[in-house]
Amino acid sequence: MLIMKIFFLILIIICIIFYIMYLWDFALVLLITIVAIPVLMFISTYITKKLIDVNFSIKEDTVMKNEEFPVLLKITNRSIFPIGKAEAFIEYCNIFSNEINTFNLLLPIQSKNTQSISFHLNSKYCGIIDIRCVYINIYDPLRIFEFKIGKNIHQEIAVMPECHEIIGQICSADKENEESSMFSEFKAGDDPSEIFDLRGYHQGDKLNRVHWKLSSKKDELIVKDYSLPVDTPCMVFLDLNIKSEYTLPVFDTLIETLISVSQFMLENERFHSIVYCDSRTGEFIEKDISDTDELSEMTYELILSLNNNSGFQSVHNYFTEKNNISLSSFVFITSNPDPAVIEYIDENIEAEIKNAIVIITSPNAVAGIPPNNSNFNIIPVVIGRITSSIKDIEI
Repeated sequence: MLIMKIFFLILIIICIIFYIMYLWDFALVLLITIVAIPVLMFISTYITKKLIDVNFSIKEDTVMKNEEFPVLLKITNRSIFPIGKAEAFIEYCNIFSNEINTFNLLLPIQSKNTQSISFHLNSKYCGIIDIRCVYINIYDPLRIFEFKIGKNIHQEIAVMPECHEIIGQICSADKENEESSMFSEFKAGDDPSEIFDLRGYHQGDKLNRVHWKLSSKKDELIVKDYSLPVDTPCMVFLDLNIKSEYTLPVFDTLIETLISVSQFMLENERFHSIVYCDSRTGEFIEKDISDTDELSEMTYELILSLNNNSGFQSVHNYFTEKNNISLSSFVFITSNPDPAVIEYIDENIEAEIKNAIVIITSPNAVAGIPPNNSNFNIIPVVIGRITSSIKDIEI
């Protein structure tokens, strides 16, 4: 482009000299023509710049990690002048990471037309992917002038975590929500407020469970199976304060551990609440989880609540505002196993079972986490190895 500017500058100087030395009409016409060409190039390209709109288009609001998703860069040119060559500078990054990826796109822009150029991205980790068009350079046909359009146009998309299989066991709970009306759909129990099933009499069944009215109609003894309450007070607490150089992998494992533990509890009809800090507001969010739809909704809201690795309150702040927390089980998921925090939670939460799942960067980092005590079961989880790390957990 600089070469073309120098070329036209030299050409104009030659035409001026030619006009001075030869007073022909042809010399004047040639000078005017040579001067007019760059002026026309500038005016037409500048008008085109003002009449071009740029935006991104993504079909879905969410995608799964490690799956490619298409992104459309849409350019609408409302002018009558086409652009033979345009160069778009695109960058994208996970907002929980400082690593920015960049690439360029070359394309023509037709006049009076809307066109799209498609490219595919994928993410190895869950989170928010920020896709940004830094700017688009457009050039006149002779590449004398350059203008920038579409500056800092951006689009965000949520990359959802994967759920991993967890091997463990659900322990019987002494603590139940007496006001709850949630009962197991698969197991009978001893709560007479709800009938789980009606069946024929088996030897050894208690007579007070015989449904006498129905038995008289059936001419056989019909027994009532009572329901099993499943609404026990359980909590999964996610600590998103990360102090590691591997911020993105640690964050990814934290989120997927939370989802995996929650799914394991749902599969075993252990309804629970999830607590995390919203980095946008700095407030703690509590979500009751009783089915997979609520878990999916909570996951989406959690991902959207993340701005970067900041704005998270200390764990102490939540428990100092809560008094007399009594639970059947408590799961604390963290990558920052401060012994003082573990001790503080242990002293301020009454729970039959307490687990602390600690995300570590490598098996060698096990030495840096607090040991098990009589009340807290410490479970180290190596980054990306959730299933193999969490074995025989009791909840």
